[in-house]
Amino acid sequence: MRNIWIILKSEFIRRVRSVWFIVITLLAPVLIIGIAVLPGLLTVMLADSDTKTVVVDDATEVLLPRLQAEAGERFVFTPAAAVEGELRAAVRSGQFDGLLELPAELRDGEGQPTYYATESGGLAFGSQINRIVRNAVQTQRLEDQNVGAEVQRIFQERVSVELLTLTDEGTAADGTFVYTLVGYIMGFFIYVAVLIYGSMVMMGVIEEKTSRVVEVMVSSVKPFDLLMGKVLGIGAMGLVQLATWGVLILGGAAVAGSVAAFFIDPSDFDLGADASQEALLEAASITIPSIAPSLIVWFVLFFLGGYLLYASLYAAVGAAVEQQQDAQSFSLPLTMLVIIPILFIVPVADSPNSTLAVGLSLVPFFSPILMVVRAAITDVAFWQLALSYGLLMVTFVGAVWVSARIYRVGILMYGKKPSLRDLVRWFQQA
Repeated sequence: MRNIWIILKSEFIRRVRSVWFIVITLLAPVLIIGIAVLPGLLTVMLADSDTKTVVVDDATEVLLPRLQAEAGERFVFTPAAAVEGELRAAVRSGQFDGLLELPAELRDGEGQPTYYATESGGLAFGSQINRIVRNAVQTQRLEDQNVGAEVQRIFQERVSVELLTLTDEGTAADGTFVYTLVGYIMGFFIYVAVLIYGSMVMMGVIEEKTSRVVEVMVSSVKPFDLLMGKVLGIGAMGLVQLATWGVLILGGAAVAGSVAAFFIDPSDFDLGADASQEALLEAASITIPSIAPSLIVWFVLFFLGGYLLYASLYAAVGAAVEQQQDAQSFSLPLTMLVIIPILFIVPVADSPNSTLAVGLSLVPFFSPILMVVRAAITDVAFWQLALSYGLLMVTFVGAVWVSARIYRVGILMYGKKPSLRDLVRWFQQA
């Protein structure tokens, strides 16, 4: 244990003191928040200024006023009679962003409206123009059938279901979407962390083997002690990063409500200028999730278990090869094992208590990601969490035993790219 501790401390201190560690630890949360928030902010900012001017060739002679009433701030609809010359030429010359042709048959429920433009309007544009035209046609057809205004309002109403969760204190707003997002973030974090830290262990072993430093080290310590010290040292570094990011995230969550309330206009929800932050967030249906401490504990445990399992296997791959190019092909099966649970995140998140979700979350190579996703979205039975983690740690012990035997022989082997038969022989000889 003393030798393992010395190697662990050396690996930890050497990496924590690096500029790379400090920069990544401090900037990663900022980059993640920027990637998550910036596209939404840009969408809002661009949506306010990106107004489409559309010339309308209205053969129905009645739909244009309804389009103008539905347009809002995103569209300006101009009648074709106000344009001199050929309409499509006006669009090509840039005088208008598009041309909307409405055949007379639309009033009878037939015909196809057509929109012409010189460039795409973006992802949301198609649904917006469809919604405006559909609402205008629907309203006109109801009026043609002498349907009263009250019935028309009934057609236009959109009833939404309020989702509530029963708690011991009563009821609370349903947080399925928010907790699903939390589960996704946690799952992807473990996925990225396992790949990065596992590859870091592998590259460290290759570097020491190539520079022949390992020959000096194994003269003083056992190969198993060297393996465990390296794996645990880099794991400790990852745990420090995780704790630092956790503190920053909790700090961000503490001020998230104030930041969100700053961008809400009270007048949009018929509230006074002195409305409280809680009232603004409730009116805007914004819920700041409260993460249970037990979820954080399980997240840390499965993160460490997943890292230890894969890092020990990556270390064996590093000991078996001499060059990074060879390591890429050898580590491909491990990488695929990490990618597979990512492919199942969507069905597991959609039905977290299904037989498929429960079964996959018990598989040791998948559980670090999928069990955390399930735990974030739904109340997972304690026996499932305990069984999943127990299987993960048993698999880790078995992986360390196998990896240590390959590591013990492979760390001093040079000059030949090993085959699968060689790895089996090293395992048997160790």
